[in-house]
Formats: sequence, C-alpha cells, structure tokens
Amino acid sequence: MAPVEHTLFSIEGGQAAATRMLRQQVTGIICGSDVLALGAIRAVRRGGLRVPADVSVVGYDDSWLLNCTDPPLTTVRQPIESMGKAAVALLVNQMESVSGHPETLLFEPELVVRGSTGPAPDQPAPADPVPTELSAG
Repeated sequence: MAPVEHTLFSIEGGQAAATRMLRQQVTGIICGSDVLALGAIRAVRRGGLRVPADVSVVGYDDSWLLNCTDPPLTTVRQPIESMGKAAVALLVNQMESVSGHPETLLFEPELVVRGSTGPAPDQPAPADPVPTELSAG
C-alpha cells in the first residue's frame, strides 16, 4: 500500500512528510496543496534525487506562481469560477426559501500536466517478490 502522510499545510510540512515518504522509496508524491508540493520538491532535491526523473510531484490548487517554478509544477486545477457561481446560487435559493433540501454538487477538476511529473523510473525487482495471486481455500 502507498504511504500516506499527514502534516501541516506549509512548505516545511511538505518537506518533512516527503522526507519520510522518500525513505520508503516512493517514485511519486501527490500533495494536498501546491505549497506542500514545493516542500516535497525541496525534500526530493535535498535527498539527492531529481524531479521528475526520480520522483514525480503533483500539487493541488494550480496556484498562479507555480507555473514559474523549476520544474513547473503539475497540479490539479479546481473550477473555482463554477464553484463560486454555484455557491452564490445556492445561497440565494436558501434566502428565498426556494429549496429546503441541501443539494450535492460535483465539480470536475482538471489535471494540469507540467514538468514535475514523468514516467516512473526503472527499479530492480524486490529480492522477495510479493505473490500476485491469492487463492481461497
């Protein structure tokens, strides 16, 4: 199972969490924010590895400055304008008592592929392979 780390939403938090993940020889890190991703990139570089040749990093939010980083950050963009319009419409409907039932709205994010992701590097097979088949019995 892939490791999951919980940390503060800061560059330092991203760096600390990524450092722990790198000890498990991950080849990709998906972060809950672009700021965390900057910390992850810092950890990868401080570990003597390269982004994306050794470890891919993905952020979340598509912060406008992160297109200017080295490498430019692959990120997930949320449809902020559509979300804002829907929130206003829901609020107006509630104020006018048009709908008494809460609605569930789904918005489709967009993956913005930039320079911080690439193919997984080749890795040697583990010395003691994990079985790929399970039998019931």
